[in-house]
Amino acid sequence: MNKQVFQMRKLATAIVATLAMAGGNAMAAVSAEEAARLGADLTPIGAEKAGNADGSIPAWDGGMTESVTQGDNPFADEKPLYVITNANKEQYKDLLTPGQIALFERYPDTYQMPVYQTRRTAAYPEVIYEKAKNNATKAVIREQVAFDYDESVPFAIPQNAEEIVWNHLLRYRGGSVKRDLMQAAVQRNGDYTAVKLADEFVFPWHIADGYDPEKDANVLFYFKQVIKAPARLTGTVLLVHETLDQIKQPRLAWIYNAGQRRVRRAPQIAYDGPGTASDGLRTSDNFDMFNGAIDKYDWKLVGKKELLIPYNSFKLADKSLKYDDILMAGHVNPEFTRYEKHRVWVVEANLSEGERHIYGKRVFYIDEDTWGIAVADHYDGRGELWRVSEGHEIQYTEAKVPWNAAEIIHDLQSGRYLALGLTNEEKGLNFDHKAKHRDFTPSALRRAAKR
Repeated sequence: MNKQVFQMRKLATAIVATLAMAGGNAMAAVSAEEAARLGADLTPIGAEKAGNADGSIPAWDGGMTESVTQGDNPFADEKPLYVITNANKEQYKDLLTPGQIALFERYPDTYQMPVYQTRRTAAYPEVIYEKAKNNATKAVIREQVAFDYDESVPFAIPQNAEEIVWNHLLRYRGGSVKRDLMQAAVQRNGDYTAVKLADEFVFPWHIADGYDPEKDANVLFYFKQVIKAPARLTGTVLLVHETLDQIKQPRLAWIYNAGQRRVRRAPQIAYDGPGTASDGLRTSDNFDMFNGAIDKYDWKLVGKKELLIPYNSFKLADKSLKYDDILMAGHVNPEFTRYEKHRVWVVEANLSEGERHIYGKRVFYIDEDTWGIAVADHYDGRGELWRVSEGHEIQYTEAKVPWNAAEIIHDLQSGRYLALGLTNEEKGLNFDHKAKHRDFTPSALRRAAKR
């Protein structure tokens, strides 16, 4: 972002902050002395640079810098250190979430976790590191909304749970991206219908026709999703203007229905509204592990721990595989998953008094190296464990972006699961996508449906 655009963004953010709260309390940024730790004992975005005591988590050395073509597996020759099954899970229970343990109990004969050598591959562009350090002394939270940050992690040295969740929401994902991917709601017997999707995702400071201080003042990003298959859903288009302060200005969303040939507002695309073509297996705010406003929950920072999380999941993106190879009854084929030991932040969200959501409690396990949520345990209103989400991360080296190769949401009660983001039979991700404001207007939905 050039200096002029950054100043416009900063001014716009300040205006929104003033509207958001007049005279209220703000969660303060850290001091310059604390921020100096970034790039020293901490990585440039705030993870512990050193390894752990027994060496099972290595020191971060800059991440994966060599180029890897999408669909290739740089660790294809590696073998698991060990494999966790229902029979030996007690031995590793301290490294597992309640949801992960429940998956072994739900599928005792087939569910496994192959655990590999830990590789801290996460890497970002140098400019993102610079902005993270600058944000650390300036970014603040007012009324559960982040302000005064530039394009990067706002709170590299977090002081509370809300800052950690905002780090996930605002983490760098390439600026302007087009994704061709597949989603499948897998039934108890393993049957599924492949839903082909084309996403466009752009932050306003990366938009091709330039940042507009009036249009973009309270926009976090623009998102458009077109359903390409199956035929009964083809031509359905979702458009989202993700607002920064959703408490003062809720998310703006529209849907174009090809059968009705009309565009309509879609206020249900938020919170626990049903996710697109998900067969009821995910909420709108399950997408990207968690998204949207954080105002329905009371947030608690539990602490930091070592956990086995899906990581470097290049097998799941292997272009030689078909979806039938990966998707099986109960869960994805363990042959193609990879788990590693990493440090995570543990954040608990409990539904606030007077609020409504199908999840009464959620526990998020957030990777220290990427600020992406790696695992999430979701509880129903009775306090019963209901769903378990996992983000299977890989490093997209062409853009220096750690992001998920797939998101898997398990419904423990029904025995079904949703696999979202697989690209084995698709084009994959294009980080050189050029999008303009006109591509994200309601009138653009009909054009997108016809392509």
